[in-house]
Amino acid sequence: MMMVLLAGVLGLVGALVGTRVAIALLVRKGYGQYIRDDGPVEHLKKKGTPTMGGLAIIAAVLIAYFGAHLIFLRPPTASGLLLLGLFTGLGFVGFLDDWIKISRARSLGLNSRAKLALQAIIGIAFAWAVFQFPDQRSVTPASQAVSFLRDIAWLALPLPLAMIWVIFIIAALSNGVNLSDGLDGLATGLSTMVFAAYAIVNVWQFNQWCSRLDSAGPQCYVARDPIDLAAISFALAGACFGFLWWNASPAKIFMGDSGSLALGGAVAGLAIMTRTELLVVILGGMFVIITLSVMLQVGFFKLTGGKRLFKMAPLHHHFEMKGWSEQTVVVRFWIVCGIFIAAGLGVFYSEWVARLP
Repeated sequence: MMMVLLAGVLGLVGALVGTRVAIALLVRKGYGQYIRDDGPVEHLKKKGTPTMGGLAIIAAVLIAYFGAHLIFLRPPTASGLLLLGLFTGLGFVGFLDDWIKISRARSLGLNSRAKLALQAIIGIAFAWAVFQFPDQRSVTPASQAVSFLRDIAWLALPLPLAMIWVIFIIAALSNGVNLSDGLDGLATGLSTMVFAAYAIVNVWQFNQWCSRLDSAGPQCYVARDPIDLAAISFALAGACFGFLWWNASPAKIFMGDSGSLALGGAVAGLAIMTRTELLVVILGGMFVIITLSVMLQVGFFKLTGGKRLFKMAPLHHHFEMKGWSEQTVVVRFWIVCGIFIAAGLGVFYSEWVARLP
């Protein structure tokens, strides 16, 4: 547990200090954000704010994870390395997107096909690798069964379908977090709470882990490396919390796609490896709602020949257009996220209690 706590502290301090350094560097280079002209008028004043701050989050998490392992002389695990690979790989895709925006002085980065292709390559690689590397009990980092609070045995999928399912989860959550990154501190605050929730889930799974119990009961969890995933979850929560110091309104820096895609990938990886793939719909409920708002807007626009369901999508911009201040939208979305997380953790714990003999 001390390694887990240390990873969280290192992630927090690393992001606090690293983001400050990143702001100075990005301002000196003139790497600022370009703002859409069709958005809320209040956002135009944000033009030129440094972006690509997600790189500071990625660096802080990597330093926290490997630093904590080095201090406690513990080798990294297969699950930890795979999760960090997904996190960093999607962050690289986001970096390319951000760099094109900056270098070409426009609000659009990679075209949709190139972006999806790169995400697919990383998703396929992760989807294959996550079913490899069995431990001494033949438990791999992910299971081929669809999961809710643990594996659903009767929903076991053949490997090709299981890989497609994993790729879908990654695409959905990485783009969901990306869509939520539109207001100062919104995606950062939501991500902090979701990663903190997954830290709790991982610690609980470790304490009730089938691999460490002498007499495993029906309530124990079949998982791979839960304590290492807890360390990464705490590092992610700490890094997001540290970044929020600089990203809160008025933001001194934006995370950009380099941060939002990476964080979304990390949420997906944790859901897959903790065998809580459907529970993430509750824990990450705000990401789901924001994504659905975009899907509904596009669908309604096409079906009605140009009419709009919302004043603007994603959903947080709709409330801005209705007159809510940016800070009001962010705080209220945080509150709703907290309610989702409390509900999700409540369901997770209740299922464990129900299994007690």
